[in-house]
Parts: sequence; C-alpha cells; structure tokens
Amino acid sequence: MMVTEKIVVLLAAYNGAEYLHEQIDSILAQNDVNVTVYISLDKSTDNSLAILEHYAKVNTNVILLEYGKHFGSAGQNFFNLMNTVDVCDFDFVAFADQDDIWEPLKLREAITLLTKTNADGYSSNVMAFWENGRETLIEKSSAQVEFDYLFESPGPGCTFVFTKKLFNSIQQTVKHNYYQINKLWLHDWFCYSFSRFNGFEWIIDSRPLMKYRQHLSNQVGANSGMKSFITRIKAMFDGRGLNYVQQQADFLGQQQCRPIVYLSQGRVGYFKLALISHKLRRKFSHKLFCAIFFFIMVIKGYKSVQRNQGNQK
Repeated sequence: MMVTEKIVVLLAAYNGAEYLHEQIDSILAQNDVNVTVYISLDKSTDNSLAILEHYAKVNTNVILLEYGKHFGSAGQNFFNLMNTVDVCDFDFVAFADQDDIWEPLKLREAITLLTKTNADGYSSNVMAFWENGRETLIEKSSAQVEFDYLFESPGPGCTFVFTKKLFNSIQQTVKHNYYQINKLWLHDWFCYSFSRFNGFEWIIDSRPLMKYRQHLSNQVGANSGMKSFITRIKAMFDGRGLNYVQQQADFLGQQQCRPIVYLSQGRVGYFKLALISHKLRRKFSHKLFCAIFFFIMVIKGYKSVQRNQGNQK
C-alpha cells in the first residue's frame, strides 16, 4: 500500500460564496496526497458561513475555525491561520485563496519538486483568468537574486507549499510576535522574506498548476495590465511601498541588510540602491523600473519612512 504525504491547506475566506464550492472541490480532488483543509472566515455578509459549515459537516477533512472575528484583510486572515492551526501531524503546509481552481496534480507536483531540489519553500507561475474567458500567464519564475526577498514575493501566496520544518519556523515567529502582526502587509511576501533571510531554500516553478481568478474584489491580483501598473507606481512614489519594505524588515530583524541600511541614508542611499537595482528584483523590467525609481528619488527625495502604520488595505 502506497503511503501518501499528509498536507494541511490553510484557506482564508471572506464574502466568497460565489466561488467557494469550486475552490474547495478542486482542493479535495487533489491526486496522490492526503489533504486536510483549515478555513478561517473573516466576518462576512454573504452565504459563506453556511457553505463552509456544510463542508465541515459532511467532510471530516474540512475544519472551519471559530467564526466571528473581523481581520480586515486577506493577509491578516492568513496570519490568524498561521497563529492558530497545529500542523504537527502533517508533512507539508499549503496556502489557498477562496476563489481559484487548482489542477489535480498541483500539490503532488509541488511536493515532488521540493523533494527533488531539497528546498523547503515552493511557489509557481499561475494562469490568471477572467469571467469573460481571457487567460494570461503570470510569470514569477525569473531567477532569484541576492535581495529580491526584501522587495517582492515569489508569486501569489495561493501557490505556496512549505515543508513542515520551514513552516514551523515561520509559525514560531508569528506566534511570538503576534501582538504586532498588524504591522505587516502581505503574508506571502513575509513568508518568502523570512525563508530567504533565514537560509531556507526556495524554488519557483515555471509551470502554472492552478487557475488564478481575477475580479474586482482581488486585494492584489495579477501583476499585469496598465491599471495594476499605475497602482503600484503610486504606491512607490507616495511612500507606501518603502513603508512596507521598512516595516517588514524591522519585524524580521533585517535592519543590517545592505538595502535596508541604504533606505535610511536619504538621497545618498537611494543612489546606492539604484546602482544595485539588479539585486533587488528578479524580472528584468522590474530591475529597470527599480533603478529609474531610485534615481528619481535621488532628485525628488523623501523625508522619512514612516514606521508602525499597521496594515494598509
């Protein structure tokens, strides 16, 4: 009899009644793995609670956490899962959004690649799709560079799979510092930054093994299109982007990393960051934008990075 790995999937939900059936069914239909799903539902106004209570009633592998809290963002909802769920009986941990569709071999292929490469963290490209039938490959698998973890995630968190060793280490940090967890913005970027900074190996798969649903309620969504690009430009130039970088670095004890030191040096520091922009992002176009941004900041200046603003929605 073949023994299959036990995987716990942490799913954060909020007003997702329209999509929950399709997402959960695709998780429970994963091939060649033993899956248990823990779900944290942010206080919702639709039929999500009834749907999830039904799943938990008819399937012992679906567990709904205590309901009634308001987290205010997907990131904070995931941090609640990371703080709450005991993963000691599982071999791997995965994240899931509420509205995607997983290919049947998503988890099996992730585990196989983790084992083959001896890595502890996994993410992948995704196939973004819209209700009108449009599909676009979202590529995140460009080669990792020295400091990319300080400035970006390695793909959507819904692709993440962790070994128990890595997740236990992340979870201990979250639990120990949960009183200040609202200083963080994105759970996926945080997990990647923690992993790389603490010497864990991370692999980014070029294969898109899930369909990444796009709609108006996406908090971040696919990093494509002019509207998305403009949104990110504004976040950088109004200081929010640098705030997020600095706040997360403070939380993770990354203050002595060279780029974080440069952030505190004003125009001189921005000039230094422009010169090492190729070490800050993975994709060539993002490296170029990073260089241009920091050269502009040399001219424009920015008074200071505001600390401790909490989670930005």
